[in-house]
Amino acid sequence: MAEPQREAPRGALDATLVRLGQAIMLHRGGDREEARNRLAALWQEAEESGHLFHRCTIAHHMADTQDDPADELRWDLCALAAADALTGRREARDRWAEHVRAVRSLYPALYLNLASDHAKLGDGPSARRELTRARGVLGELADDTYGAGIRAAVARLETRLAGSTPP
Repeated sequence: MAEPQREAPRGALDATLVRLGQAIMLHRGGDREEARNRLAALWQEAEESGHLFHRCTIAHHMADTQDDPADELRWDLCALAAADALTGRREARDRWAEHVRAVRSLYPALYLNLASDHAKLGDGPSARRELTRARGVLGELADDTYGAGIRAAVARLETRLAGSTPP
């Protein structure tokens, strides 16, 4: 069972999000190793602080920096566990409503990533299960570019999995 989310000073929250953004930009710029190193440091801090929103977002991005699909799956599962812990706790829903809303909008991407991980590992049934979960929460997405991108990625993976033979 995850620890309750602890309150951090507003400046600490902002600093963590800035550092997370910097790591993401490094990854997008092609420096996966440095991004992974910075995310690992942020992950350790988030574990120590107990901040579930940070755990979720850091793990979500850490998965993208992995070279091994099994490691990617492990990080995506960490992201989902943190999301579930945050959205499943009443006191978190009341106290951290803004974070809960943000995490709810991540669920389609979290499930999509898990589906993709399972597909990479050759586990078609698990990939299809996670894709069904992603499809079930697409309504959490805004009608914007990000939402359109996730919906399109779900459709592409569905098409790809439909063309593959079950193991």
